[in-house]
Amino acid sequence: MTIVDTLNEMWTGLLEIMTQFVIPDWNAIIGLLPLLIFLGIVGPLLTLLPLGIVIYQLRKPRVKGVRFEEGPTVAAIGADGQPIFQPGLPHCRRDGLIYPSGTARCERCQDPLAVICPMCGLGRMAMVDTCTNCGLVLKVKPRSVVVHRAASGPKPGGAAVA
Repeated sequence: MTIVDTLNEMWTGLLEIMTQFVIPDWNAIIGLLPLLIFLGIVGPLLTLLPLGIVIYQLRKPRVKGVRFEEGPTVAAIGADGQPIFQPGLPHCRRDGLIYPSGTARCERCQDPLAVICPMCGLGRMAMVDTCTNCGLVLKVKPRSVVVHRAASGPKPGGAAVA
């Protein structure tokens, strides 16, 4: 065997390998098309979706300085020693408690609650949804949880966290 024969065999082997790429088997490639589409399109989407969820969970805005209050709160006492009730919220004058919107009876004494009209300032029963003086209709649906801002206020320097 001569050097020319060895080079011819190497050249023939190289050409056979090149024919796989230059003249491919199109039936086999078309058969792989669904797999290539799945790996090229659906695969990255299935990878990026959980990654996006994790990034959102780590960077989502958090609520700071909020406390949840349920049930009645004690009304503030004025200079004359009488409780100060907020307009529009049901309150019990006997116990000095302010209840969440939509409450009709006091939990302690079972008296019907009163509401001060936010428009005209006239007191009425909490069960009545229309003010008899100004005609303001105050239909408030009961809420399960009332959220109040913490008493600490904004951070020093005046920059509150949004």
